[in-house]
Amino acid sequence: MNKIRCSWCEKDDLYRAYHDNEWGRPVHDERTHFEFLLLETMQAGLSWYTILAKRENYRVAFAGFDVNQVAQYTAEDIDKLMQNTGIIRNRRKLEAAVNNAQKFIQIQQEFGSFDKYIWAFTNNQIIDNRPQTIYDNPTTSELSDKVTKDLKKRGFKFVGSVTIYSHLQAIGVINDHVADCWTRQ
Repeated sequence: MNKIRCSWCEKDDLYRAYHDNEWGRPVHDERTHFEFLLLETMQAGLSWYTILAKRENYRVAFAGFDVNQVAQYTAEDIDKLMQNTGIIRNRRKLEAAVNNAQKFIQIQQEFGSFDKYIWAFTNNQIIDNRPQTIYDNPTTSELSDKVTKDLKKRGFKFVGSVTIYSHLQAIGVINDHVADCWTRQ
């Protein structure tokens, strides 16, 4: 019997693997939080597939998503990244990644972890929307607006409400798997 999945992931094996094993699963690991946040900010204005296909290149370029190492990247490091054909070479996004790593660490210091910070917006509860189809999923919400406003106040870059809504979906704060998707079981 075939598994019923959210229709967006049926394009190919890369999408299916991401959907089946990661998307919407609650994240509590700091490195994964940083990875997803960095990748979502790289996606801004692009398709998720473009970023997902380059994910391993980003992993290498950004020190295995080690937030402490990325926070120390210099202008010279950015120049080297601009020569890396395996990633999207947008200087503003690359500079934002370093900036956001520094701000991520500040949140860790203030709250004890980024995990505590991000999950506090929902009192550690998953928002389970149970959409009937993917077309029932919004691209923003009051929650993503609120998180975006707070992140921008803290100095984060490339964190609009659409990007943050996608991030909240990815880390499982918002469960937007369609109602009959097998991952709900």
